[in-house]
Amino acid sequence: MLTVIPLRARISRDATMANTPTVPDATDMPNTGSAPAICTAVTPQDDHELAARHRAFLAAATSDNTRQAYRSAIKHYLDWGGVLPADEAAVIRYLVRYADALNPRTLALRLTALSQWHVHQGFADPAATPTVRKILAGIARTHGRPKKKAKALPIEDLELIVATLAARSTLKAARDNALLQVGFFGGFRRSELVGIEVDHIAWDAQGITITLPRSKTDQTGEGVAKAIPYSAGPCCPATALQTWLDAAGVTSGPVFRSISKWGVMGGDGLNPASVNTILAGAAQLAKLGYVPELSSHSLRRGMATSAHRAGADFRDIKRQGAWRHDGTVQGYIEEAGLFEENAAGSLLRSRVKLA
Repeated sequence: MLTVIPLRARISRDATMANTPTVPDATDMPNTGSAPAICTAVTPQDDHELAARHRAFLAAATSDNTRQAYRSAIKHYLDWGGVLPADEAAVIRYLVRYADALNPRTLALRLTALSQWHVHQGFADPAATPTVRKILAGIARTHGRPKKKAKALPIEDLELIVATLAARSTLKAARDNALLQVGFFGGFRRSELVGIEVDHIAWDAQGITITLPRSKTDQTGEGVAKAIPYSAGPCCPATALQTWLDAAGVTSGPVFRSISKWGVMGGDGLNPASVNTILAGAAQLAKLGYVPELSSHSLRRGMATSAHRAGADFRDIKRQGAWRHDGTVQGYIEEAGLFEENAAGSLLRSRVKLA
């Protein structure tokens, strides 16, 4: 949701975007005549509270990440010299100006933000015209390039990381070990991983069940439960998690917390961006050769590709990662089978002469 600006306001780079929407005064309420109390029941204070709740509900309809991306896009357009509301000609000039500098996917996001602003303000959408869309398609065909993907972390390399961390008897190593194992086997997004609290975890004889009260694919708060069994192998997320909780003395609140360079634990949960740093540091300790290619998403991709290689069912992989679209999971599976299910490989093997 973008901030509401009164209709007909002309917004430029120097103009504020924090205007508050006007709310009808209590005197504008219709007088029914039969029930005078209705006319006086709504006070100006009530109007103010209703307006605040109205804005809160509108804000809740859009995730924080999306809202931040839209605000950044609008700011970029205004900094360029654009004004709001915009017209088709201005949007085209903006696209042409940044066609060489920005990735077509970034430009598409900027157009979506502009479109949303106009729709929610009640203006005609200049970003949705056929000409604008055709120009964007032309830019994509001219300057399109492959999307940069985080490298999947295979389970074999996770085991190296786990062994390396287990050999270090520090509070940070215990936390990182638990975080990376839970993130990998739970298929958690980084925001979900750092948002786990003690009361989200249920322990039983088979393993742990972590119930997220809300996630990217569950914005209405129905809850998403992920089960992670115990294991006697090199990795056991449940055991690593219990070891961390016992060592840190965490009994409530956020599970994964900051630790200072002096080994002092903080009370707040980690920032989502910290997962990237923790994974990179652990991979460096384990002497993996592709640390710059890793990000927090490497855990989820690694779980999907490793699970496929281990024979896991498509449905089970999708459920563990809580992916919404089959195509996303299918892409990971195809990545995992690039060499196993390979026509060239079949041909090459068929030509090998038996000794």
